[in-house]
Amino acid sequence: MEPVAMERLEATSELQSRLSSLSFSSFPGITSNQCDNSPLDRLQNTDLSQSFNQSQNQANMDETKEDSGQLAEGNEEAPAEPAPGEGGEENNCAGNCQLSTEMTAQMPPLQPPTTWTSAALKELKAKLRPEKDSVVTVYRGDIMTVHVPTVPEAKKVCWEFATDGYDIGFGIYFDWTPVTNRSITVHISESSDDEDEEEELEGPVSNGDVEKGSKTQTNSNLAEILPVYRQDSHLSVYGGSHDFPGEGTYLLKFDNSYSLWRNKTLYYRVYYSA
Repeated sequence: MEPVAMERLEATSELQSRLSSLSFSSFPGITSNQCDNSPLDRLQNTDLSQSFNQSQNQANMDETKEDSGQLAEGNEEAPAEPAPGEGGEENNCAGNCQLSTEMTAQMPPLQPPTTWTSAALKELKAKLRPEKDSVVTVYRGDIMTVHVPTVPEAKKVCWEFATDGYDIGFGIYFDWTPVTNRSITVHISESSDDEDEEEELEGPVSNGDVEKGSKTQTNSNLAEILPVYRQDSHLSVYGGSHDFPGEGTYLLKFDNSYSLWRNKTLYYRVYYSA
């Protein structure tokens, strides 16, 4: 190598060495402060962690918005169905209320009867004794039912009765079934029997304590006006009346089902009044 080239190379190396020493030794405060305040690894770690957290938060927010949108769309497409027992009960209640209203319209509530007693026991018996159909025997364990249909010529039904020696059960019911026969008829039945004709008109009858008036009628067309109670008709005349509530048939029941041994002689009459 030529001497000139060698001198230039040595001069260049010496210049680089001086520049390097000036870069670190001439500005120690500046380079030190810059390194302490902003170390590369610290900046990189901070930047990376913040970027990661921000990315994760942004992803969570995007998922939340997407879920909310799906829920809203699902609610719009498929309306929530009523929970079991809520909507069904309301519908059933509405149906039952409608049926109940219709039945009430067809069967208005019945007014209580007008009743009275009289001491003219002998006079009534003497008046009714010549009339063959007005003096009957209600045998032990039997129930005699007098069917009295409403008639257009009258406005109410009246009754009077008395017995010899012992009391008897008495009650009144009203059958809303349309009248097909205007005749007054009498039906005798034993308390333990269910005659076909009685079942068709009254439905099953559950006999209870006559003293408490515990008669249960299950016919939907049958309404109770006066429960069956034991009446001291051997001491006084029992009478009463009831205004027609509409078209139908009165059932006047003379009940001796509670008696195991005694037959009852009954004096009675039933008539209409305007």
